[in-house]
Amino acid sequence: MLFNPIACIVAALSTFIVGFIWYNPKVFGTIWMQESGMTEEKAKQGNMLKIFGLTLVYSIIVSFMLSPMVIHQLSALGMVGGPDKVAEALPSYTAFMNDYGTVFRTFQHGALHGFMVGLLFVLPITAINGLFEQKSWKYILVTGGYWVVSLTIMGGIICAWK
Repeated sequence: MLFNPIACIVAALSTFIVGFIWYNPKVFGTIWMQESGMTEEKAKQGNMLKIFGLTLVYSIIVSFMLSPMVIHQLSALGMVGGPDKVAEALPSYTAFMNDYGTVFRTFQHGALHGFMVGLLFVLPITAINGLFEQKSWKYILVTGGYWVVSLTIMGGIICAWK
């Protein structure tokens, strides 16, 4: 199976584990709170069901969009028009998939591409937003670093889970 929605859901859930560790006060939580202006009192006022529920939804969306970036075979599938068009594809598609259908489908390869997406796409976006919001570089690096680590793990899970 080229695309695995269960892998995407598990990858999305991994962001909670990373966040639990990353934003722990003994890791980067205290720095993040100081640099973002968050306080314990303000955090307790938040609607946790809404925050965690939407975080899960958005993380699932991110994982679905990450899939074609870490699974190269999805590009070949896209070239023939998607799953509905496989039966109509030229024999070269079937030959290609027979030869290369599982090539680079490892945790390490997915993690590499997830890391690249985090470092070269998400971190710059986080930095741009942080600059306009006049946030510190500590804030930008803590927030961007979380996404680099999360996307690395997400990419590994998505790519390796066949």
